[in-house]
Amino acid sequence: MAEEAKQEAAKPAETKPEEGKSHTYEQLKHMTVAQLRAIAKGNEHEALKGYTQLNKDHLITALCNALNITRAHHEVVGVDKTALKTRLKSLKKERNAALAAHDHAKLKAIRRHMHRLNHVIRSHTV
Repeated sequence: MAEEAKQEAAKPAETKPEEGKSHTYEQLKHMTVAQLRAIAKGNEHEALKGYTQLNKDHLITALCNALNITRAHHEVVGVDKTALKTRLKSLKKERNAALAAHDHAKLKAIRRHMHRLNHVIRSHTV
C-alpha cells in the first residue's frame, strides 16, 4: 500500500504541464498522449474542449490551434509542380481512354509515366 501511494504521488509530476514553456510541432509530435493531455488540461482554449476523448493526431491539431503553433508545410522545390500536376491530369484522361480501348501496351506506358511524374514531385518535396 505504501508503494501505491508513492506511485500516485509520482504520477502527477510526470504528466504535469510545463508552465510558461512554448512547444513546437515537432516536440508535440514526439510526446505521449498522456503528456499531450496534461498540456491540454492546463489550457482553457475552445479547441481543447473534450481533449480526453481525442486521439493523438486530433489532440496535436487542437493543441497547435490553442497554442498558436504553426505546422511545417511541405513545399516542392526545383520543379514546376503545377505543370506536373496538369500533365498528370491529362495522363489520367489518356489512361481512361486506353482502359476503354483495352490497349494494354499504351496503358502500361501511361501508368509508368504517371508513376515517374509522381516520383519527381515526391523527390523534390522539402
